[in-house]
Amino acid sequence: MKRIGIAGSGKLAEIVVECYNKGLLNDYELVGIYSRNEITGTELAKAAKTKYFSNVSSLLSEKIDYLIEVASREFLWENLAKVLENKTNAILLSIGAFADKKFYEEMYNLAKKNEVKIHIANGAVGGFDILRTVALMGETKTTFTTHKGPASLRDTKAIYSEELETVEKEVFRGSGVDAINLFPRKVNVAVATSLASVGPENILVSITSVPNFVGDDHRVEMKNDAAHIVLDMYSKSGIIAGYSVVALLRNLASPIMF
Repeated sequence: MKRIGIAGSGKLAEIVVECYNKGLLNDYELVGIYSRNEITGTELAKAAKTKYFSNVSSLLSEKIDYLIEVASREFLWENLAKVLENKTNAILLSIGAFADKKFYEEMYNLAKKNEVKIHIANGAVGGFDILRTVALMGETKTTFTTHKGPASLRDTKAIYSEELETVEKEVFRGSGVDAINLFPRKVNVAVATSLASVGPENILVSITSVPNFVGDDHRVEMKNDAAHIVLDMYSKSGIIAGYSVVALLRNLASPIMF
């Protein structure tokens, strides 16, 4: 039985714990939960009948096989190297951290050196297998288009205006690198898609605000001389990202992998 730990105690971590408690991760033992928020971390650990850890090193000392990150890109910048040097595999949701090419390459080399894996959960998107396949076939134009409601943009002062409450408007167009810098917690899916295809600097990202729109609609299009694929995925809320972590864990434990 593999030993797992969770970094984070928000809604997505709650979903992983809920699925664990339901018996959907019977191939794993949840050893502990790390969170900077002692209150939510302790509550979540209690719900999972496991330990709360106030620092990452203490959790890693429990010799876990996988650390599940449902925290932030800042957490990864500060701690991912420590995780890999501990010879612990990582399952990540805050993929925006990898828009930093230098950080990506450093973590790639560190994982290879320590013979561990960094697994990128699909979050609210998918089709990474076909994206990687088409990207191998030659020069490929790749676009990532998102439609979302203005409410999700209110904390992005450089973008939001009251006009968005009544008018549909494209609020961003640029590379995956520029997108994650402007929306550090909103376009992890775009970076994950780019890493599976043409890279954050080469993917064209478009974000459109739609009045009264609930959830997110992500459309990925790849086109070259040999293939043309379109993936369109709608999710009513961000909880799908938590379930994607559970699906990844189940796949890793299965004799047949998809």
